[in-house]
Amino acid sequence: MKALLFEHSNTRFAAARVASMVAHGAGVGVGPLRLVEMDQPALPGSDWQLVRPALAGICGSDLATLDSRSSRYFESLVSFPFVPGHEVVGHLDDTMATRVVVEPVLGCATRKIAPPCPACASGDIGGCQRVAFGHLRPGLQTGYCVDTGGGWSGAFVAHDSQVHVVPEDLSDEAAVMVEPAACAVHAALAGGAGDGDTVVVLGAGTLGLCIVAALRRLSLPGTLVSVAKHPTQRRLAAELGADVVVEPGEVRRAVRRLTRSLAVGPAHGPGRLTGGADVVLDCVGSAGTLADSLAVVRPRGRVVLVGMPGKCNLDLAPLWQREVSLVGAYAYGREVLAPPVGSRRTFDLAFELVRDAGLGRLVSARYPLERFEEAVAHAAAAGRRDSVKVVFDLQAGARRPVRRVP
Repeated sequence: MKALLFEHSNTRFAAARVASMVAHGAGVGVGPLRLVEMDQPALPGSDWQLVRPALAGICGSDLATLDSRSSRYFESLVSFPFVPGHEVVGHLDDTMATRVVVEPVLGCATRKIAPPCPACASGDIGGCQRVAFGHLRPGLQTGYCVDTGGGWSGAFVAHDSQVHVVPEDLSDEAAVMVEPAACAVHAALAGGAGDGDTVVVLGAGTLGLCIVAALRRLSLPGTLVSVAKHPTQRRLAAELGADVVVEPGEVRRAVRRLTRSLAVGPAHGPGRLTGGADVVLDCVGSAGTLADSLAVVRPRGRVVLVGMPGKCNLDLAPLWQREVSLVGAYAYGREVLAPPVGSRRTFDLAFELVRDAGLGRLVSARYPLERFEEAVAHAAAAGRRDSVKVVFDLQAGARRPVRRVP
């Protein structure tokens, strides 16, 4: 089968990082990703399924990996060479009539670890403490593990506990959005926004837009502010439920007006507000967006780091002096909702969000694996190119494309 294989090569890692300084996404042309012919992975046990992908998304963490900009923290949590791809809709090999999406975290159940760690026992698989142990080689998720393969290929394997059947009324474009929607649901609820709160979402790529939709449907913010750089992002943010949509350079001024706060210090740089937003969700994870988050959040407010960060130089004095809570939001598992709903699986909520918010419309372009360099370049420049989600089409030619790709 054809697959995109990411190998371990310090020389190519370095070349990719240098290339990415010229243009985001340029690392793919010189890095360790290559198109290969390889055998499909073997089933690790009788409780595993072979999945043949139909669509597989390119996400921000994939781009960071290809540009060699992901944190070295992850080095011991992946195994090489791996096939990327964790946002996937596909078909079970034994029927080909059953469409599924895969919950990619490789927790204790997939690793045959018994008893499960406390996180997995409670259903919080995103917090699994055993991702480098068990009968699988290390890998946080499908798409970062040698033994499972990933969605950027003709086939990969998934444990029964990872498989979710796709309802017939959802298109493939909608289904491939379920995994990022699950991340958004988890992050939106991690913010803990109360009724009437002012909530700011920094970044309006796939994750930021999904979080806007999740906040509007799972909480009752008084004012929901989306910070979006490009015209298509601004339009979609408003359609998905943002009350106020501003460009990045306007966020401090906008929050000051909305919360009737006073500005302390310069508008850009180390300045801050006397009050501010109750909750800020940072979907970028850069030093600049974290500085903006700390500048606009109120004292004792909450900043949720959703976008995957790397190393950054950041002044944490405002976090200390204003007693701000800085929390991370990674993956999914089970979510605790207000009574009488109680606890629900994140992916179940994500299916509902995708359908209710029409998130399938965020899929903007499809490429075959053979054009992977073009696909990555498009994904890296999605906002500038009036796109949101770029996907690989593993059945290219079988369906009419969403958008004509030049």
